[in-house]
Formats: sequence, structure tokens, C-alpha cells
Amino acid sequence: MPEKPGVAEMFKALADPTRRLILDELVCRDEQTLFELCTRLITTHGLSSTRQAVSQHLDVLENAGLVRVKRKGRYKFHFIDTGPLREIGQRWPASSQEQQ
Repeated sequence: MPEKPGVAEMFKALADPTRRLILDELVCRDEQTLFELCTRLITTHGLSSTRQAVSQHLDVLENAGLVRVKRKGRYKFHFIDTGPLREIGQRWPASSQEQQ
């Protein structure tokens, strides 16, 4: 079965611990700006990445379909999109033993 476009990008995006933390933060509070995410990564996780580095992580997550971006005025807001993750769950559903 041929791979759907974006599947490899999604796994690559999820392989990085910083990107997983960004997704965790968007689960806790969706619709955040780059500045808000940087602040939360520092205060909550002690992760002091530059804004440029976090921006690059967000680009990878967006290209993988895990983050959507909406511009409001001069700000860009980031939203989590779990649709690609649901597709993985449908591709490899839990076995009947795991469901018991």
C-alpha cells in the first residue's frame, strides 16, 4: 500500500522531543502565538530555545499536518490538529486482546 503524502513527515515531526512538548502545550492551551509557546516552554519545561528554533519546529509540525496556523492581524496563532494521528490509529487499530 503506498504511503499517503505527509505520513513520513508526521513521524519525523513526532520523533523530536521539543516538537512533542510544543504539541503538549497546544493540547493544554490551543491557539498560542510563537511568543506564548516560547514562554511556556521556558517556564513549564525549562527549555530555553530561541524563537527562531521554536519557529522552525512549528514549521515542521505544520508541514506534517499536526499544527494549523491562522493569522489575526500581525500575529500568527498555532492550533493542534490531531487528524493525522487519528489516521494512524485507523491504519493500525488495536488488537482485540489490547481492548480487553
